[in-house]
Amino acid sequence: MTAVLYDIPGPKARIRNAGTGVVGVLLIVALLGYVLYRMIVTGQFDGRLWTWIEYKNIQLLLLNSLLATLQAFAMAAVLSLVFGAIFAAGRLSDHRWVSRPATAIVEFFRALPLLVLIFILFYGASRSLGLNVSEFWALTLGLTLYNGSVLAEIFRSGVLALPKGQREAAFALGMRKTQVMTNVLLPQSLRAMLPTILSQLVVVLKDTALGFLILYPELLYQARYLGSQGQLGGPILQVGMVVAVIYIAMCLLLSALTRYLERRTRRNPKIAALDPVGAARAQGEVTASSSTGVGGA
Repeated sequence: MTAVLYDIPGPKARIRNAGTGVVGVLLIVALLGYVLYRMIVTGQFDGRLWTWIEYKNIQLLLLNSLLATLQAFAMAAVLSLVFGAIFAAGRLSDHRWVSRPATAIVEFFRALPLLVLIFILFYGASRSLGLNVSEFWALTLGLTLYNGSVLAEIFRSGVLALPKGQREAAFALGMRKTQVMTNVLLPQSLRAMLPTILSQLVVVLKDTALGFLILYPELLYQARYLGSQGQLGGPILQVGMVVAVIYIAMCLLLSALTRYLERRTRRNPKIAALDPVGAARAQGEVTASSSTGVGGA
């Protein structure tokens, strides 16, 4: 293998890089240890600070906020995929009256900060245009417009990354451009870009936390509410830790799904032709895991 973007490090560079990595890891471990030490010294792990989670009402509140978060994520994820597919096709169009407006829309929403977009939808549309946009739809549409624009670029780059010979061969067979796109290019590009698409969906999930700024009852909003409720609520640090664990668990599940689908797609012969190095790596992982399982048995 030949490195294109950088020179292959020599023996001294490898030693220096390894030393830098070790120092960086030690600094991170030291920082985490200091934070943990301060939490122990200040009694943040005392049982009295965690009794709030035993209340059934609080458990139901966290469950409802989790469902609200997943509901906003599911709707935004589906709409973002549809938005991205439509505008990616628009940007790939040979007609300028289609590609140019699609490009302008995608670039505009990619450049606009997500929080500003949510505020415009919730406050601007309600007060200036007289539209009744709920917290759910303001958050969902904001996530859709921003992440859909990013997904449009992902889809477009996936199609353009395919060998030109496939497009030319399909045209030589007499297929129309719509048939070439839907039957030849899109299936391969979607499968090749699937890990990147799912990684962007992880971003969608985390960005649902911005809903607390417009009082949407998701996890972060309920964490702030519980942290300020006195006896029935819990200390804000402890509540934040519980909510953080929930977010981390959801993101890890999506990341695990991403890795699983990546291994599955790279075993496919068509994907292996597009990424032989990744396919060989994935095949090596499968072979290693299989041999480990046999040895264990």
